[in-house]
Amino acid sequence: MAISFDKALGIHDDAMLLRSQRAEVIANNIANADTPNYQARDIDFKSVLSGISSDPKLQVAKTDGGHASGFLNPDMAADLMYRIPSQASVDGNTVEVQEEMASYTENALAFQSSFTFVDKKFKGLMAAIKGE
Repeated sequence: MAISFDKALGIHDDAMLLRSQRAEVIANNIANADTPNYQARDIDFKSVLSGISSDPKLQVAKTDGGHASGFLNPDMAADLMYRIPSQASVDGNTVEVQEEMASYTENALAFQSSFTFVDKKFKGLMAAIKGE
């Protein structure tokens, strides 16, 4: 009988991938906290994980082979949303560092929870294979 990792792991492997991409987006926001007119972005975790997006997928056009594809997969660009700041900045920057740090911490804890679940599943599968 074959082992189906999709059934064994559930959504946790996809959740870890998405959480790591969200950490990248939030870290980019924090890094650009002092950049004038920078608009903070975030991923709607729930809609992306369920495969539902309110916007159609955007395609990134490259006019030269040397153009970078960006810090995220271009298919994820449609799932990035702009954050609405609670207090507007004079220079047009919408990054609120404390909120970003809180979001990063929450995301890291959720990633760790999924990682722990996947780790325990693999240990259980290994024990079953060894006949323990």
